[in-house]
Amino acid sequence: MHVSWQGVYPAVTTKFTTDDQLDLEMFEVNIKAQLAAGVDGVILGGTLGEASTLLDEEKRTLVREAVRIVEGKVPVIINIAEQSTKGAIDAARKAQEDGANGLMMLPPMRYKADDRETVTYFKAVASSTHLPIMVYNNPVDYKIEVTLEMFAELVECENIVAVKESTRDITNITRMKNRFGDRFKILCGVDTLALESMAMGAEGWVAGLVCAYPAETVAIYRLQKAGRLQEALDIYRWFMPLLELDINPKLVQNIKLAEVATGIGTEHVREPRLPLAGKEREGVLRIIDEAMQNRPALPDYLNL
Repeated sequence: MHVSWQGVYPAVTTKFTTDDQLDLEMFEVNIKAQLAAGVDGVILGGTLGEASTLLDEEKRTLVREAVRIVEGKVPVIINIAEQSTKGAIDAARKAQEDGANGLMMLPPMRYKADDRETVTYFKAVASSTHLPIMVYNNPVDYKIEVTLEMFAELVECENIVAVKESTRDITNITRMKNRFGDRFKILCGVDTLALESMAMGAEGWVAGLVCAYPAETVAIYRLQKAGRLQEALDIYRWFMPLLELDINPKLVQNIKLAEVATGIGTEHVREPRLPLAGKEREGVLRIIDEAMQNRPALPDYLNL
């Protein structure tokens, strides 16, 4: 299946049972809710997917299950976040075998690779697979920035085709467009900058709160795409307190708590993470409760 790298791509949470197994039933409930809302792809095993805690076989199970559930309606993307080039190449091979349609790739984990090492890493993985790759550029959380000069070297890799732009510098979109035109599709990776990023030319949105609010997320994207900016802005302003839950060290717990409120998830996380407690939990619940009480009626965004 061709990956357009346009539209809304939920970075889905990984669902767990009370005894710390994959909760494939709730996983399917959530994926089907995403499909019904009109998302354009599904991304597994990212930051929100608790990638660093997943066993290798669990990642493979998630890919196979997602491929089964979506039935070819949208592409399935798996995140690669490995410590070694060898490990990343092996992960890409397994993703391809399991039916994934594309890869999202972080720079090397733990070791802070320099520019030359990072470029060499991306090139090695790209040359090992025919799957299209979206570079995940998030120096805020992962301490390595993929600069414009590095992207200039990656141009030669035909299957490196997109970037998840999470630098928090919205002017980077314009710099990418000025330097590379449409060579790389740009998807916003920061929920609180999504509408602004699309106004600057980003083709898509790798979203977090979409896990709990898929319809509102897709509505914002499609309304702005159709030129109905005020309607998109009204929903976006309602959404902002929720979107801010994504730019927080406890984003996984926050968003899983929101999934409970909308009936398409549970709070279960994998240790060392723990569910929110005390005043921290109360504060997040207040934000969610207020949003639920004022949840907007949506236009027929699927038929724009």
